[in-house]
Amino acid sequence: MIEFTEYTKMLIGLVAIVNPIGAVPIFISLTSGANDAERNAISRTTTSAVFMILIAALLLGEAILDFFGITISSFRVAGGILILLMAISMMHAKTSAIKRTDDEAVESEQMKSIAVVPLAIPLLAGPGAISTVILYAHREISLSHYLIIGVVILLVCLLLYLAFRSVKYISQYLSQTAVNVFARIMGLILAAIAIEIIANGIKGLFPDLA
Repeated sequence: MIEFTEYTKMLIGLVAIVNPIGAVPIFISLTSGANDAERNAISRTTTSAVFMILIAALLLGEAILDFFGITISSFRVAGGILILLMAISMMHAKTSAIKRTDDEAVESEQMKSIAVVPLAIPLLAGPGAISTVILYAHREISLSHYLIIGVVILLVCLLLYLAFRSVKYISQYLSQTAVNVFARIMGLILAAIAIEIIANGIKGLFPDLA
């Protein structure tokens, strides 16, 4: 069994990669038209999705990638493109009406889909988090090793859930205009991050370009 300090490093690394605090502004921007109940539902779905994705990476990650012939570099490019599309949408933020119409009610149902894509994947449980879990998982083959990594993943998801639940209090001090401005700024930053992810993926696919 590997040393306990290695699991601590994994916990710190996953927290840094998933970045629960950094995800809060993005969560606020993407759910600016949602009420508290909808935000709570999205936060639960997102956290559950992140947990299931990382557990799947722990148990099946390398086998799935090998089965489909997918490399982490390819995953980075695809994820980067998805983040870029989301960033462009954020840079065209729209102000939500105070009262919801029937169309907006339907729209709120569609909004729940952001909990899995792009929030859970690729923003939170993206190539970095998935590859980290896969790398640590294959350091040792034992039940205790996998259980400890599962606990590490659970702790990260709990931190993420607590961060999302704090959104209710943070959003009380932000006007819709402030949210829209912030959404555009975050959209620009996310676009830059997306380009970096795509560039790193391309470098992995074509090492001669590095």
